[in-house]
Amino acid sequence: MVTIIASTNRPNSSTLKVAKYYQARLKEKGLETNLFSLMDLPADLISTDLYGKRSEAFKPIQEMIHQTEKFLFVIPEYNGSFPGVLKVLIDACDFPGSFYEKKAALVGVSSGKYGNIRGIDHFNGVCGYVHLHVLPLRIHIANIRQELNADEQLFLPDTVKFTDEQMDKFLKF
Repeated sequence: MVTIIASTNRPNSSTLKVAKYYQARLKEKGLETNLFSLMDLPADLISTDLYGKRSEAFKPIQEMIHQTEKFLFVIPEYNGSFPGVLKVLIDACDFPGSFYEKKAALVGVSSGKYGNIRGIDHFNGVCGYVHLHVLPLRIHIANIRQELNADEQLFLPDTVKFTDEQMDKFLKF
């Protein structure tokens, strides 16, 4: 199973739009994926699912994570890094079984000009700790508001070219 994680709980985010774009393009390339938005995390996750506790609401999420062999994280820039809610997800999941020796691709998005370079680097450190192998080609999509057209699709030629290259490598990874 392959799961795309829209790594913010912000409603109507560009992150979710990019995650849906990746899901559609990967389907065109022959790969069916799950899409999980962090908007769908239980609201009380911090009090119910950390430090060895497990709620009924989180059990299906944990099972999905456990069954996933490859992840594609679309990660927005929050304060020069990645969203805290993404770290909470990682912390809530069983360790080491959730991510150990699995694979991931990372896509950074930002409204600024650097495409979340630092946040992707920071998250890569977390991936290393949980033994999640990361595809070397990381994509950084800057100025995301100018990158998505009215149909919420990436359309600029260079961005489409590099995201397609990453997807092709992800399929083989």
